[in-house]
Amino acid sequence: MPKDLFSRYVWLVDTIRRYGKISRNELNSLWRRTPFSNGNDLARRTFFNYREAVEEIFNINIECDASTFEYYISESDDHDRSVTNWLLNSASLNDTLSASRDVADRIFLEDVPSAREHLSTVVNALKSNHRLRFTYCPYYRSKASSGIVIDPYFLKIFRQRWYITGLNLHDGKIKTYALDRMGDVVMLQDVFTMPADFDAESYSQYSFGIIFSHGEVKDIMIRANSQQAKYLRTLPLHHTQNEMVHDEYSMFTYRMRLTPDLVKELLSFGPNVTVISPPELRAMVTEQLKATLDNYMT
Repeated sequence: MPKDLFSRYVWLVDTIRRYGKISRNELNSLWRRTPFSNGNDLARRTFFNYREAVEEIFNINIECDASTFEYYISESDDHDRSVTNWLLNSASLNDTLSASRDVADRIFLEDVPSAREHLSTVVNALKSNHRLRFTYCPYYRSKASSGIVIDPYFLKIFRQRWYITGLNLHDGKIKTYALDRMGDVVMLQDVFTMPADFDAESYSQYSFGIIFSHGEVKDIMIRANSQQAKYLRTLPLHHTQNEMVHDEYSMFTYRMRLTPDLVKELLSFGPNVTVISPPELRAMVTEQLKATLDNYMT
């Protein structure tokens, strides 16, 4: 078995994704230029073995268009596409770093502590619809709450932390928990059924960060100077972002809930961004600015 087998899977998916649709001849031509090929074609049997492995590991289907005999990645929606991109980026990064140990002292990464200890257990619970039990100690409490049991609905990563959102059985409410504040995490034998009327994408689509049920969805407009506009253009604040370009600035519009996470993000831009509307969001931002300034005036 080739030691770089995982890298070959990543190459196959990434290549087909970049081309949209690609024939076996075109794929062979590109394959021969890689260090995996030794100048040879990608054998038909090998190709189909890789296809099956990609589906099993990444849950990505490589389909064939019967009318053109071209291969493509089958994705049902934008969410599937974003998950695929994340998986590919993570796999590619891991592969690159594994081959770069001789320069490890010159590579600096951000830690994601919650991914090491509990992520595997939580993902397994998601996959099998099993309940989770854990203790939890949020930052605003000194003592942990024990015996919390939830039906896990979905996972989200935000600011280098993983969060699980699910139904708290004791409260009967949907709540969100940071994995790095959880302890004694156990996947129970109890199986739950996802509510037919719950859709994770719809539940979270208008939120920035990990607060999903805070307030109404609002039309938001901000003004960004030309420099900040470039950053927002390449890394949108939210999937509802639209831009109106002017000579020295851009106006960006969104549909989002007015959450503390959003306010913190807008404040992080400093004087490069100004909230235009709605008035409630302007008030939330200015209150935080005044409170911060008061800290320096005492």
